[in-house]
Amino acid sequence: MQKHIPNFITLLNLFSGCVATVFAVLNQLEYAAFFVALGIFFDFFDGLAARLLNVKSDLGLQLDSLADMVTSGLVPGIVMFQLLGLSQMGGWNNDILNSMTYLGDFQLRSFIPFTGFIITLASAYRLAKFNLDENQVSSFIGLPTPANALLILSLPLILFYHSNNILSEIILNQWFLISLTLLSAFLLNCNIPLFALKFKNWSFKDNALRYIFLIISLVLLLTMQFLAIPFIILFYVLSSVVTNLSSSMK
Repeated sequence: MQKHIPNFITLLNLFSGCVATVFAVLNQLEYAAFFVALGIFFDFFDGLAARLLNVKSDLGLQLDSLADMVTSGLVPGIVMFQLLGLSQMGGWNNDILNSMTYLGDFQLRSFIPFTGFIITLASAYRLAKFNLDENQVSSFIGLPTPANALLILSLPLILFYHSNNILSEIILNQWFLISLTLLSAFLLNCNIPLFALKFKNWSFKDNALRYIFLIISLVLLLTMQFLAIPFIILFYVLSSVVTNLSSSMK
């Protein structure tokens, strides 16, 4: 019975991703972000449960990637599609979302919104590589799909909760969104080692970087709320790069 617990948690991740997909298609991006966050929560705990119960399996590995493909691969692509569609309409205001459940025909007049699905393609490629790579145990090569999903899903949340003209103009600039899409695809599949939030023990000495990252992330979230998410992802990448460079110089 125990061996099925992690897989059940993984399926909760997949279910959350399915619900998030529906909300993303309907342009209810706030709800989509909530269910993606819920799915990532389950994604963290399925691996933790597998390690605690010592029931890791090849089936669990494949199932985990399939769930991530929906929650952290498909949904961010749809969200970027919607944001690029909004950028084609010339700006952001809450009346647009209150009066329209989706952008519909307007988006289909241009190919540009479909470039958002580059994120989905890059996520699929990364997850396929991850399943074949036996070295990504204590660290990752490239940005994990859940971290990338949080980065993309933070954009509509910033528009909702930190709305001002400057931020709106930046986020809903089509060239900013296209550039972020390409950067996202690069980070997902780049050959940069990034630390994983996996604790083998609770020692500060052995997990100093992880503890520092979590503390700084918490402070940023408390002070900046959703606006903190892009800075946390940036800090995650930069701290990993600096740590790798300092280790190679020793």
